[in-house]
Amino acid sequence: MQQIEEYCKNLLEFIAASPTACHVVAGAQGLLEKSGFVELSETQSFAQLPAGRYFVCRNDSSMLAFTWSGSAGTKGLQFIGAHTDSPCLKVKPCPVQEKENYLQLGVEVYGGALLNPWFDRELSLAGRVCWYDGEKLHAALIDFRRPVAIIPSLAIHLDREANTKRSINKQTDIVPVIGLTDENGEGFHKMLLEQLCQEHPGMNDPEITDFDLYLYDAQPPALAGINNELIIGARLDNQLSCFAALQALQEKNTAGNCFVILSDHEEVGSMSTTGAQGTFLQDMLARLLPDPEQRLAVLRQSFFISVDNAHAMHPNFSSKHDPEHLPLLNRGPVIKWNANQRYATTAATASRFRLLCHGAQVPVQEFVMRNDMACGSTIGPLTATRTGVDTVDVGIASLAMHSIRETAGRTDCWYLYNVLTHFFSCSPLNGIEKE
Repeated sequence: MQQIEEYCKNLLEFIAASPTACHVVAGAQGLLEKSGFVELSETQSFAQLPAGRYFVCRNDSSMLAFTWSGSAGTKGLQFIGAHTDSPCLKVKPCPVQEKENYLQLGVEVYGGALLNPWFDRELSLAGRVCWYDGEKLHAALIDFRRPVAIIPSLAIHLDREANTKRSINKQTDIVPVIGLTDENGEGFHKMLLEQLCQEHPGMNDPEITDFDLYLYDAQPPALAGINNELIIGARLDNQLSCFAALQALQEKNTAGNCFVILSDHEEVGSMSTTGAQGTFLQDMLARLLPDPEQRLAVLRQSFFISVDNAHAMHPNFSSKHDPEHLPLLNRGPVIKWNANQRYATTAATASRFRLLCHGAQVPVQEFVMRNDMACGSTIGPLTATRTGVDTVDVGIASLAMHSIRETAGRTDCWYLYNVLTHFFSCSPLNGIEKE
């Protein structure tokens, strides 16, 4: 029990410090460097990379971390994949709006966000800022770490049908208030410049050129429930998986080539230089295994575990679930199935994951979407398509996916960490023998 409590404490701290995909990667970098991992740059040569522990970042929002034996040999590689981004509100390039005496920010909805829970919450602001010092362009992360905005609801007295017929217009209704207009008209940009200088002192008269900024829930994640059996917080999808994968890789102390790929932009289709439809993973594999014939042979013996949260059975809406596939909180990781390949799971890859759970003494569950409802997807099918690696889609059960506050089971987080650690500690199963 003490181990579970310590693991969850570290998990909550990681999530609280990771309001954006870039902050996830920055936090991951800090964890890995403490464990002796060395950062590589895509601009350097990887020829004859010696045995060691390495990581590479792209665009500060995606990361590939791996242990390398010095060569690929003839055995398969072991992969765990997750994504760094979460649905949220992204600040527009020219965001400032003044209406009456209110100072507001224009935002775009990023991903498939559940919008109702964003109203009346204390919102903070974080992301990456680019600036020019007269000679060079620079970029750095900022995080206000305090409430700076709110999206007020319309009072029930002004909308008597709010509880029965309310709809949300993304352009006009989701416009956060960040304060009242000041006489100088410099509110937002002045605040941004002051925060940049505060977090990165010593800059020479910076001129902010552009930014990728996101609003997020200022309330940190927390344990909840009668026995603290629940975890409640923002971005559990998919930072729970990112943290578990990183911890498993740090724990690895045996020979073998193991990889953790953390990809950005999963929530918007993965079609970017840093997404699973991009070339990041393939580029790195081509550089580590430059011989095409050897690379294909090795990848066909490899195994990829795509980890992304699954839908737990909701007690108030049980009819939204397939009656024979009802994942429950704290009952173990969930194998995710879809006949139309929205998930990459097959009987062979599910069997391999099931054996891993058995070896780690972890229970396992299944999820299938109802036939009359649309199924989401993950990086699993995309990665399998681009690499040819046998893949299984799994994740821990959660409630209110894509809400600003999601709910998962505390013990499930520990289960996931254990099975991923077991995966990296044992030799990969090279497929299934045909009879």
